[in-house]
Amino acid sequence: MKVKQAELKAAAYNVTDFPVWDYPELSFIGRSNVGKSSLLNKLIGRKNLARTSSTPGKTRGLYFYLLNEKLCFVDLPGYGYARVSKKERERWAPIIEDYLGGRVNLRGCLHLIDCRHEPTESDRLMSDWLRAHTIATITIATKSDKLSRGALNKQMAVIRKGLNLFEDDLLLPFSARFGTGREEVWKAINGLL
Repeated sequence: MKVKQAELKAAAYNVTDFPVWDYPELSFIGRSNVGKSSLLNKLIGRKNLARTSSTPGKTRGLYFYLLNEKLCFVDLPGYGYARVSKKERERWAPIIEDYLGGRVNLRGCLHLIDCRHEPTESDRLMSDWLRAHTIATITIATKSDKLSRGALNKQMAVIRKGLNLFEDDLLLPFSARFGTGREEVWKAINGLL
């Protein structure tokens, strides 16, 4: 997809903030600092539409980015970051669950995993939750430029096994630094839509 127009249309800090529209939505979810905003920016061809930070836990709400007046990307708060207060994490959880479990516009989820590490318990819980709620999911192994080709292939197998992905479940490597995997991710997104 060639993105000619992209803008932040809404920021939701509670369920009543969710925009009311008919656009199909794809959510981006993963641990804090896994590269959700970087992936989103690279897919739409912008450097700083979605704010990136070297400090984990900066995404504090659900951010709705409208593309070409046709499709919406939704950047969700990261999970699993210990420095965010327990109270803050408890505030996010029901909003994220309401969004993922009940949003009729949601067509699927991009679940991001840092390819350099084994999936964490939080990653496994999220993967299982998405599967239990029958949400179409594309698993993205981010930061693929940080590993050699051989090490990346090995880690892809580790991720697939760690998340109990089936053979036909999509698991795609991606590098925000170089854009490697961008076309494959767009192809998978178009398959969801």
